[in-house]
Amino acid sequence: MSAPDAGTSTPVKAQVRNDAQARAVRLGPRSTAALALVSAVGAAAFTWPFLAPPASQLSAHAQDAPWLFAGLLVLLVAVVTATISESGLGPKAVAMLGVLAAAGAALRPIGAGTAGLEPMFFLMVLSGRVLGPGFGYVLGSVTMFASALLTGGVGPWMPFQMVAMGWFTMGAGLLPGPDRLRGRAELLLLAVYGFLAAFAYGTVMNLAGWPFMGTLASSIAFDPHAGVPANLARFLAYCLATSLGWDLGRAVVTVVLTLVVGPAVLRALRRATRRAAFEAPVTFDGPEA
Repeated sequence: MSAPDAGTSTPVKAQVRNDAQARAVRLGPRSTAALALVSAVGAAAFTWPFLAPPASQLSAHAQDAPWLFAGLLVLLVAVVTATISESGLGPKAVAMLGVLAAAGAALRPIGAGTAGLEPMFFLMVLSGRVLGPGFGYVLGSVTMFASALLTGGVGPWMPFQMVAMGWFTMGAGLLPGPDRLRGRAELLLLAVYGFLAAFAYGTVMNLAGWPFMGTLASSIAFDPHAGVPANLARFLAYCLATSLGWDLGRAVVTVVLTLVVGPAVLRALRRATRRAAFEAPVTFDGPEA
């Protein structure tokens, strides 16, 4: 068998893979560690009423603790955002982040004050799905910050909202089958996730506001001197009495918008992602014989 002629050998080809969905941010070890840290501290900030023993100093300062956690969460969100940005949030991703955060912040006031009708949640689900968990966390946090400034909703609850929405959007990016699942099956997956996550968001935000009640409603307020079972019963009663209707409205709107306009929004986001070319994974084939 004769060797191939060096003068007629075929040049090496670069073949761009189109099967894998591009990500605006690829999470590295530092970004993942920062996300894990802020999520752990965030979980403690939300659930401390059930974690602190009745005789602890934290329970003795029940009215001060949410403020301390709010300040800590602001710093941690800033740290994780800076870490993710350093890991690869380039100019194109920043531009995409600005557009989607502005759209989400503009959508939020549309249903504010009306039975929890908040259309921004479906956009966060679809954006996290297309652009990945790292971008999703930053998008959720930045969108809540921007909407708080837009609506005048700045307060001790804002850092908790930023963390909770970051989780909400990041979770959509962690759903299975981002590169293969399409069509009706994907829409159903996103609708189910949006429905459950809308209730989860309302529940964790209830945890953030519940300790502030003090003695305003003694039968359902947090009691720093009571044990976990008693406070859990109080918290469930608080959720049923104050937010069940809001959470249901948010969940239904998220499902309806996902099923009705979701296909068009997903196509637009994926088209924009391809054109932005955040990353171009390339494989090389050897010279043809």
